[in-house]
Amino acid sequence: MSNPGSNHGNRFEELNYLLATPNEYRTASGAPGPRYWQQRADYDIAVELDEPNNVLKGTETVTYYNNSPNPLSYIWLQVDENFHNPKSESNYTNTGRIESRMTDAQLANLEPARKLQGYGVNITRATDGAMRPLKYTINQTMMRIDLPNTLNPGQRFVFKIDWNFKIPDKLTRYGRGGYEYFADDDNNLYSISQFYPRMAVYSDFQGWQTLQFTGGAEFALTFGNYKLSITVPADHIVASTGECQNYSSVLTSTQYKRWQQAQTAKQPIEIVTLDEALKASQSKSTAKKTWVYKAENVRDVAFNTSRRLVWDAMATNIEGKKIMAMSYYGKEAYPLYRKYSTKVVAHTLKSYSKHSVVYPYPVAISVEAAIGMEYPMLAMNFGRAEKDGTYSEATKNGAIGVIIHEVGHNFFPMIVNSDERQYWWMDEGLNSFLQFLAEQEFDINFPSNRGPVHKIIDYMRLPKDRLEPIMTKGDVVTNVGSNAYGKASTGLNILRETVMGRELFDFAFKEYSKRWAFKHPTPADFFRTMEDASGVDLDWFWRGWFFGTDPVDLSIDSVKWFKLDPDGAMRSPAANFEPTYLTRNRLDSSLGQAVDDDTTLRDFYYYNRSADARNLNEARNRESAAVADKANESKWLNKNFYQLSFSNKGGMVMPIVIEWTFKDGTKEVERVPVMVWRHNENQVTKVFIKDKEVTAIKLDPYKETADINDENGMWPVKEVPNRFELFKQAQAAGRGQSAGGNAMQRAQQRQ
Repeated sequence: MSNPGSNHGNRFEELNYLLATPNEYRTASGAPGPRYWQQRADYDIAVELDEPNNVLKGTETVTYYNNSPNPLSYIWLQVDENFHNPKSESNYTNTGRIESRMTDAQLANLEPARKLQGYGVNITRATDGAMRPLKYTINQTMMRIDLPNTLNPGQRFVFKIDWNFKIPDKLTRYGRGGYEYFADDDNNLYSISQFYPRMAVYSDFQGWQTLQFTGGAEFALTFGNYKLSITVPADHIVASTGECQNYSSVLTSTQYKRWQQAQTAKQPIEIVTLDEALKASQSKSTAKKTWVYKAENVRDVAFNTSRRLVWDAMATNIEGKKIMAMSYYGKEAYPLYRKYSTKVVAHTLKSYSKHSVVYPYPVAISVEAAIGMEYPMLAMNFGRAEKDGTYSEATKNGAIGVIIHEVGHNFFPMIVNSDERQYWWMDEGLNSFLQFLAEQEFDINFPSNRGPVHKIIDYMRLPKDRLEPIMTKGDVVTNVGSNAYGKASTGLNILRETVMGRELFDFAFKEYSKRWAFKHPTPADFFRTMEDASGVDLDWFWRGWFFGTDPVDLSIDSVKWFKLDPDGAMRSPAANFEPTYLTRNRLDSSLGQAVDDDTTLRDFYYYNRSADARNLNEARNRESAAVADKANESKWLNKNFYQLSFSNKGGMVMPIVIEWTFKDGTKEVERVPVMVWRHNENQVTKVFIKDKEVTAIKLDPYKETADINDENGMWPVKEVPNRFELFKQAQAAGRGQSAGGNAMQRAQQRQ
């Protein structure tokens, strides 16, 4: 802060010292620089599922390209499955995380040491391309390989790793991947994710990213090309990142014909029907099949597999390119997912492509797998019906919302590759904002939870010690939903609707998306691009909304009404509003006042309150009248002049949105730009000229600035019922008409 103690020059200060210095890799405009670089890693992975023992065995060959200007003597990989290792520090730092997802029966069945024995990644071999052993060190969920020779710029290094791990129950041992057991047919649904040793990011702005995976903030990875071979029981159906290379050999001839029909279908076609899934669930094949997938320019792969999956698909056109939208789900989700899932996938791709970048991949998949999580081309979601096939509206909307959200993650962070372990908001906040747009474009009455500005107000009202800046480091964030998701997405909505306007915002947001597609952006790249592409100074917004915790609380302190006399003087036709402070309201007149006890203390000003102000005002009027052009004055004679004084009680500056209610019952909404606060960030006085007489004034009528206090933003002043009072009113209304009438009467009295 440049001017501590000053009433200006702080909240509008440039952000430069808080952001990384621009250079040849990342420019001051927010675009990648002329010498921008990033690493690449290609994978050839083969895995086999041991279903009876719930074990996954794998082998991988990795080709790592050093595109940096720096020689490397070691490389780092992520081994996230070590999160479940009994020696993992997460067992001590994530207090209550595991138990919070367990039923009483599951808790009772826990073995000593949290039933984690045998979990974690077992590295059975690590060699270079010539099969020579490599020296490596594992630190929790990170694995360092010491290179036999320095990897110089422009060189590549080929290495191989064999590994296995015991697959955990994903509902009781949180950590993204695992299996879910269905007792009614004695089958598992496997969600295999973050399952192989994966190259960590090495970048120009941080070097190696070695932050540990603790089950919360997710990951950033290196882009590359993948081949993934998945060997599973022959009666399983597989959903995976990438395009399957051998459907003709793993599907029945009938199923393969359905797949071909789906290539031009305008409605989802069941490739595997519900009857086929139910029949397959009745027995377990001991034979094996291998499904082969390829994916280009992705940062990760994941897959689901089970014999109990229905699979449907249809083609959707995204700006001239055919994309296969697909869904996989069990009988529990069939009533919901058969109707909505694949169509919601297609809608999401269209909406996000319009607002960010055109979806580049050939497929997009939604799998009903109990817990929401996202990977390239593959989203795992929740949403199940009741046993009788019915579902509530809340369940339906929840399923649609999570499908949009998780499929939307294909764009952020799978394409625009931000790092959640450092900045949780850069993918969750931006994605939640686009989710809000997609939900409203799906159904204007969709009950969106994040994005609507009024829904962040309760969070912003919390005590300061319970708030944290959006810029807080990933796993340090305590209230992730309200902070990284809610506040960040709401901030973008405020920018789009109130600060910048849709045209400027949409252009800048698309520019950021295009600039950083398939690259590694930082917050500075986002902030700078949004300003560079829009021509709008937003440092005040980033500083207050993203780096700070101050809420928006703008107050109307006074309203003065004037009209112009024929002689050019200003007069007040009615009593003006000045707030009465509590001390005056509560003063007991019986105690007496000094000016009453000793009348010698009274003088001219005691009997002529505000005489100085009136004299000054009269002098100004006389001066104005002396120099005014009488011909020009006539147009102001019937105008109403309203002088409003505002104060910034919350700390976060914001445009002043005013709703005027006139004597004839009409209304007008007026927006004063945020720069009105530039010379005094605490108090502002402004005159407004209206043709009609004003009877009421209200700030932020549409809740578009997240102002936390309604009471001080209205004139005439009205008491706003608090939540407890509203609750009492609702309770009274439920006890009968009489009680309800009394509650209504009290509410009307408060009005």
